[in-house]
Amino acid sequence: MRHLLTASAMIIAGTVAFGAPPSHAADMPEYVPIETPEPLPLPVGNWYLRGDIGYKIYEDPNGYYDLAGYESMDGENLHDTGVIGVGAGYRFNEWFRVDATIDYEWEAEMYGRLPCPAPCTAGSREAANLDAWTGLVNAYVDLGNYSGLSPYVGAGLGVSLLRTSDVTSSSPGTYYGEDTWNFAWALMAGVGYDVTEQLTLDLNYRYMNLGDARSNTDPAAPGPGVIEWNDIAAHEIRVGMRYNFN
Repeated sequence: MRHLLTASAMIIAGTVAFGAPPSHAADMPEYVPIETPEPLPLPVGNWYLRGDIGYKIYEDPNGYYDLAGYESMDGENLHDTGVIGVGAGYRFNEWFRVDATIDYEWEAEMYGRLPCPAPCTAGSREAANLDAWTGLVNAYVDLGNYSGLSPYVGAGLGVSLLRTSDVTSSSPGTYYGEDTWNFAWALMAGVGYDVTEQLTLDLNYRYMNLGDARSNTDPAAPGPGVIEWNDIAAHEIRVGMRYNFN
């Protein structure tokens, strides 16, 4: 009997020893894997590029023949033409952005009738072709985003280069084209539409004041005056795209 009890005790002791988990295992902390964060992309700012093309409706300029005894022209007209431009800009926040643009206006014919001094009554026809380059720095206020539509207003300051060519006149003399630099300014209003997160369709109106243009004459041929076309301004309807880098 004593041997039976001793064997039973040994079996129970072995079961406890081998069946129970070690006491120190419950005290070990669980292993938690640490995820390495992905590197963030470097910020590129809110830069954008733009391109525009449009139709340019010139106002009638003020023609003048710079020679004693002559008067200002009448019936002046400057034909409509096209305009194309490119630029780059930066958006500071959702309300304000600036850009710099360069635009080219294709050749357009301008002409006018010059009354001649009494007793002459016939007058003469003055004409020239005009093309223009403009460079502006523009600032815009965006007025919010409504289902992808972003109306805005803006203004620009810069310079224009007005180039006359193919100058003709019924008055005696030899006439040449002339390049004239001017101060230029613009007022804009438009609306942008977000085609994608990076591409914006831009439909806009722009009023441009380009300054004055003039012809030149042959200094070796005395007599003819300089033909001037002053206060050249235009209304532009343009469509363009803006590519946003952010």
